[in-house]
Amino acid sequence: AMSAALVGYSSSEEEQEEEEERGSRGGGAQGPPGASAGRPRLPAPAALLGDPEPEEAVSDDGSRHGGRVRGFPHERGNWATHVYLPYTAREEFLELLELLVSRARTHVPSVAAMEEFHLSLSQCVVLRYHWIEPFVRSLRERLAAFHRFFCVADQVKVYTNQNKTRTFIGLEVSAGHFQLLELVSEVDGVLKEFDLPTFYKDPKFHMSLAWCVGDLSGRLEGQCLRELQDIVDGFEDSAFLLRIQWEQIRCKSGNKYYSFPLR
Repeated sequence: AMSAALVGYSSSEEEQEEEEERGSRGGGAQGPPGASAGRPRLPAPAALLGDPEPEEAVSDDGSRHGGRVRGFPHERGNWATHVYLPYTAREEFLELLELLVSRARTHVPSVAAMEEFHLSLSQCVVLRYHWIEPFVRSLRERLAAFHRFFCVADQVKVYTNQNKTRTFIGLEVSAGHFQLLELVSEVDGVLKEFDLPTFYKDPKFHMSLAWCVGDLSGRLEGQCLRELQDIVDGFEDSAFLLRIQWEQIRCKSGNKYYSFPLR
């Protein structure tokens, strides 16, 4: 279960930002959404997230967060908000992760394993504090009818975030895409009500496993990627292990978590 920022940094009470990766192969953000009919139009959010950090750092002290650069200014009352499917890692999954990370490090020594795992259903967006409850209520209404479902995430892929400051190794979904798109469509509907950016067009649904600072996709793709895929394909019980049943959707806003069980 995802109960902290992706890379396990400290957070302030006001806000804790989420890493939101973006597939390096496509998926531009959609244009500004219009207010849906029958709802009062809300004022535009104070800021939109370019590339949120997995920690709260009011001072931009690069030494505190691995030299990474904040993608948006901290402002009190703005809550970084992210909707995702949490994944609870079992022992076998962590064994596979260890094999993948140690192999990736033979190509890029700075690769580090993720400590928490999820599949994103939204970008990371900014909500004003007083919008959180109505936002969550609207999500709950729209997601109430959804049933549990399986997807298969077994294709190793390399991603960079939007401004190429970080590179990720992830498992991309090869089955279950349709149900994920249906969920995103409902989450997008809520984002539109609040005039927030919707998810990427043609998303590459994936679960990040490891990351490193900088754009090192060139060194991780090709030979390294083939070796990682071979490890996944050859791992005992990998077909069973990487067939994931999603049981709940989660929304994290600042330091608050909201859970939406699937039926």
